[in-house]
Amino acid sequence: MEDRPLIGITTYLDTARWGVWEDRVALLPAVYPQLVQSAGGLAVMLPPDDPERAPAAAARLDGLLVAGGPDVSPALYGLPAHPRTAATAPERDRWESALIRAALAARLPLLGVCRGMQLLNAVCGGTLVQHLPDAVGHDGHCPSPGVFAHHPVRPVPGTALAQLLPEPELPVPTYHHQAVDRLGTGLRVSARAADGTVEALESEGPGFALGVQWHPERDHDLRVVRALVSAAARQDAPSPR
Repeated sequence: MEDRPLIGITTYLDTARWGVWEDRVALLPAVYPQLVQSAGGLAVMLPPDDPERAPAAAARLDGLLVAGGPDVSPALYGLPAHPRTAATAPERDRWESALIRAALAARLPLLGVCRGMQLLNAVCGGTLVQHLPDAVGHDGHCPSPGVFAHHPVRPVPGTALAQLLPEPELPVPTYHHQAVDRLGTGLRVSARAADGTVEALESEGPGFALGVQWHPERDHDLRVVRALVSAAARQDAPSPR
């Protein structure tokens, strides 16, 4: 039987309709588990739970993917809310913050996507630009509600991300109106957009901890998620005797 590393993916908690039903649900766009599966991992969903259970959850995983979603609450990084901030997922904020802390403490391979990258930065003591058009003067990172755009990003030479993505510039699917502002402790910028927006960050320490502002689940490029799964496979490998 093929032994695939177990990758936990965080979920939304929302109201949804299917068939004759309408109910509160833990949900996740199918492209997330499909991406992990295509990259060689076994995907499991991690709906919001008691944050005190995060270390136990992390201990059962080989890797963690913190998915995209609503704005991170600015209370997590000590700022008042911008009028355009829609921080509608307090359960996710608490649970995913605890999961990220547990993953970093255990050196569990970690990938944050969009909101997941922003939350990683906040957990490490950084802050966010709450409405990016105010800072860059355009809405190219999220031009239309519900529609993914594309723009180029530039990996920073010498970073782990640049080893994964050696092109000087590559187009990525994007949908975000917030971004990293002050960088969190122990993190470094590993990609930027042409306007200077931080598009990826990574841990300066040992292990695999990466955040990307774009949406690899909306692309055919598996390299970033394959790197997570490969790191998770090494995590799962038995220690040499």
